[in-house]
Amino acid sequence: MNSLKRKWKIYVIQHSHTDIGYTQRQEKIEQYQVDFIRQAVAVCNASHSGDRPEWEGFKWTCETFWAVEKFLEQATEEEKEQFVSALRRGDIELSGSYLNMTELIDYELLGVMLAKAGKFAEPLGLQVRSAMTADINGYSWGYSQALADAGIEHLLSCIHTHHGMFALGRKQYPFYWETPKGNRILVWNGEHYMVGNELGLNPDATLSYTIRDEWSVWGIAKDHWTLAEARISRYLGQLEQEEYPYDFTLVNVMGLLTDNAPPSGKVMSFIKEWNRKHGDQVEIEMTTLNRYFDLLKQRPETIPVYRGDWPDWWSDGVASTAMHTQIFRNAQRTLNVVKNLDPDRKVVKPDTIAQAEYQLMMYAEHTWGYHSSISEPWHPMVQELGVRKEAYAGNASRLVHTALDDVLKQRGDALLRPDRGFVYKVVNPHDFPVEDLAFFYLEGQWEADCFREGFEVVDEQTGTVIPHQQEEVSRGYQIAVQVQLEGKEEKRFSIRNASSAKTRTTSSTRLCGSDGMYDMADLIPLGLKEPLQLAIAENYIESPFVRIAWKTGEGIVSWIDKQSGKDWIDPAQACGAFTPVYEVTRGAAGDQMNVRRTMGRNRKGIDAERSIGVLSGVKQITNGPIYGIVELKYRVQGMSHYSLFLKVYREQPRVDVSVRIHKDSVWEPENVYVSLPFNKADNGELWFEKAGANVRPGKDQILGTCTDFYCIQEGLALIAPDNGLLIATPDTPLMQIGPLEYGQRLVHGQQQENDRQSLYAWVLTNYWETNFKATLGGFYEFRYMLQWGSSIDSVKRAVQICRSLNTGTVAYRTK
Repeated sequence: MNSLKRKWKIYVIQHSHTDIGYTQRQEKIEQYQVDFIRQAVAVCNASHSGDRPEWEGFKWTCETFWAVEKFLEQATEEEKEQFVSALRRGDIELSGSYLNMTELIDYELLGVMLAKAGKFAEPLGLQVRSAMTADINGYSWGYSQALADAGIEHLLSCIHTHHGMFALGRKQYPFYWETPKGNRILVWNGEHYMVGNELGLNPDATLSYTIRDEWSVWGIAKDHWTLAEARISRYLGQLEQEEYPYDFTLVNVMGLLTDNAPPSGKVMSFIKEWNRKHGDQVEIEMTTLNRYFDLLKQRPETIPVYRGDWPDWWSDGVASTAMHTQIFRNAQRTLNVVKNLDPDRKVVKPDTIAQAEYQLMMYAEHTWGYHSSISEPWHPMVQELGVRKEAYAGNASRLVHTALDDVLKQRGDALLRPDRGFVYKVVNPHDFPVEDLAFFYLEGQWEADCFREGFEVVDEQTGTVIPHQQEEVSRGYQIAVQVQLEGKEEKRFSIRNASSAKTRTTSSTRLCGSDGMYDMADLIPLGLKEPLQLAIAENYIESPFVRIAWKTGEGIVSWIDKQSGKDWIDPAQACGAFTPVYEVTRGAAGDQMNVRRTMGRNRKGIDAERSIGVLSGVKQITNGPIYGIVELKYRVQGMSHYSLFLKVYREQPRVDVSVRIHKDSVWEPENVYVSLPFNKADNGELWFEKAGANVRPGKDQILGTCTDFYCIQEGLALIAPDNGLLIATPDTPLMQIGPLEYGQRLVHGQQQENDRQSLYAWVLTNYWETNFKATLGGFYEFRYMLQWGSSIDSVKRAVQICRSLNTGTVAYRTK
């Protein structure tokens, strides 16, 4: 202690890290967390009654409001009263965080959940001004705005740097986080949430995790006081060496050496004993979030301000269960459709909406499986917890689609019955204009038999026959029409038998042979309207708007915008458009944890094997008046099947891409990327749409944050003054722009202006050594929709189009 240059004060936050499904079954964690609040109330009461005077000064922080919500659902009236009394005394404090989240949740749902703690506290005369998170190490920029909108002024971020890192390049440091709308959140960029245990503040629960010294302890140290005195002195001395500006700091402590740990009065007993021995040099005080931040704001030191995104290094778990993430994202979008179509909740009860929101939150919570999911993937707990985690996405999907069915039924959805009419309604659920396909269905052969002589689609508002395109699908027959709708607009269409005149004059036979094939360009332009089809050849597909060319062995090599002459593809990129890239890091069959443990922020080993897909075949699927589809097949390691379905539109600059994969089952750590080589300098500035904010990766960020990958919402865009391109990403949220090669990772502030950014969709990974799903084997389809042109002149418009493309129009059979 004598080596310290300052008189120090250590403030301590005691809490229980909420980690749902990592250490126990999800419902058992709920039971634990409810009981922890009961225990905390009992410790507080005992400290006031005189039964345990050594616990006087004990404080408890409810890390997440989820735990409080569950407690309130199960507590007796007496227990609720005692809890509220402890809140009013300041012995227990609420955090505004609902759960420790990934970046999957969209801004609307984020706002709903962050407002819950304040809504509970307000009738009690209390205000929730602070929030804390633990484990996760980043947030979308919109998270700061959602905090501000909920009245939350402060955020304690207890970073866990395993495969992640601190913002600003330093820890134990405050800054103001300026929100997209200009509000400010005071952040304490804190330590790991069990650093207090490492310093010896809990005699029964001491560990060596981030602190590496002569002690190697996990539990009760043999000479606890010697350890505590040495580590506390060294820790504070290190802060002094780092020119730390304060004479106080904050640490977190847990009651046991596990996530989801109970409160412990023994921490307070240790603090009292410490202060008797060393309080003249290093005083320790248990505190709450509000008190700590209020003291911080009274200090004279200048606190810096940072504005921008804070990407979470830990959002990559969503790609270890990619199919369920896809289901989650569709359910989240569908929930917003339901809210838009039934804004006053006349059809769908608020409780149903709340249940769906809860299921979505539980899937997006940061825990991605049982802690031994990699070392023993066959373990019953691994299987059981994995299925339950994935079930949250399925439950949300069922709830929101049932709600949508109810809304459409109220709007006149004609359910299946004999002699049902062929009248359809198309609805734009958004408050902005959309142009998209609407799909009508003939259910099975029995309905198709009604139109043996052909049919036509009629716009009932105008009475005109409009172009359509028909495909046979698993449901029956799919009929696509192009629609333009204003915000919230509805249109009606009908299918009727084609008139004989229409059948005879539907197309010219001048360029269509007796074999029915139309595969020649017109030599004599007579001004006649020939069959509306695309040019499809062995190495290209071409519409009036785009010419996409590919080469065997290389893949898609050019994407020519025929209006401007621009090639959207960057020729300097390593891979063609939508080419698969597979990585695997080999390891001994029974040592899958250790081969992953040292990967760090590279997410792969230095000896990773990388395989780039090779284009091996092309097949025409369909070619009609609205779109044509070709399939490109690839050979690539780690997958028994990989193909692209390119749907090229004839009447607009748009291409839809479906990536279809049959992934081999492999235990070793893998990554699968899909190349998006559209990010070249003269194509415009790259924007990502994240929850609540549009950001330029590598620019609109807090210093020292991740620049390798980002978790986005609806899509991304390249915006230039004269021409823009967008890519809607309904299924795969992770975007990789850092280099794939193993090496020293760069954080924001370390990039060079001439650094060339790659662009990949990071669609699959199982690299984490504890709680990712061990195998990625199975069937997947990931979709991407691309549009470009002069009308995409702002990121706001690009995001609107991405949102509408991902959602699609709402079309249903009506009476």
